[in-house]
Amino acid sequence: MISNEALATSLGLEIFNKGEEKNVECGYCGDLLSWVMGKAESGCAWMTVMNNVNVAAVAVLRDVACIVLVEGVKPDENLLSRAQIEDIALYGSSEDSYTLSVKIDKLLKSGI
Repeated sequence: MISNEALATSLGLEIFNKGEEKNVECGYCGDLLSWVMGKAESGCAWMTVMNNVNVAAVAVLRDVACIVLVEGVKPDENLLSRAQIEDIALYGSSEDSYTLSVKIDKLLKSGI
């Protein structure tokens, strides 16, 4: 496990919203929101290119540790506002989901 803040620092993620500090227990990659609703585990670092307000709703529903917008995607105004209201950690990366997933897996296995 690693805190979402430590994850962001270790990976050099852009912080759009600091959000509540939570422990990251795993990673999840998904862009189809209905699929993520049924499959993402609580406590995951969710990587997606989706950047609309519905992402925040799914994050709350699944109790994710943080959302990481990948491939340089920036949150739209509604997503950022909802992340602030819901206290969701919202980060960004220029890397793709696969590359970031491998790095997250290594961090989690190292126990940092």
